[in-house]
Amino acid sequence: MDSNRVVPAAGSAIVTVTVFLFALFLITGFSFGQYFVCFFLPIGFILMTAGLRHECEPDRSVAGNAGLVFAGIYCTLIMFVYFTQMTTVANERLNEQAAMLIDFRKHGFIFNFDLLGYGMMALSTLFTGLSMKAETKPDRWLKALMMIHGVFFPGCVFMPMTGMFTSMPSAESGSGGTIALIVWCVYFLPVGILAFLHFRRK
Repeated sequence: MDSNRVVPAAGSAIVTVTVFLFALFLITGFSFGQYFVCFFLPIGFILMTAGLRHECEPDRSVAGNAGLVFAGIYCTLIMFVYFTQMTTVANERLNEQAAMLIDFRKHGFIFNFDLLGYGMMALSTLFTGLSMKAETKPDRWLKALMMIHGVFFPGCVFMPMTGMFTSMPSAESGSGGTIALIVWCVYFLPVGILAFLHFRRK
């Protein structure tokens, strides 16, 4: 068994399934399910990114290394955010001040860390896309989708600095954020599928 092919293929499958389930749970309003799948999405993403880094040629290795490092930063931030939601927020009685800080739905401290994490993910896909040498049509699509995904970085990092999210309604009452996340799912789902097909062909 070639683990250099099987492991990233499994990671790509995890990315595909978790993004699909995230969209489904967004539509149905199942908050805990959203947090649960988002906790495992970074694991699949790192496995997928490591596989693409392994394949990149020496003259593209710096971009590949950068993509893998940013994937690790993304994983650390996001797992911290969603583990907090599934444990401290879900199981403890928080006073209003604590809830404003760590309840994701309040658009406060922990929400900003979530956006920073996805900013790091955007940088990871940008550099990983740069490291790819796409020789087939599906791989060219994969490369393009990953690089274009990099445009999310400025918004994820700089928009929280403006304070615009503090005036937004909570996650339960606002539909704009949900629609934006569903659009992201529709965009990112083909990345997981194309990466899975890429490693299966290898």
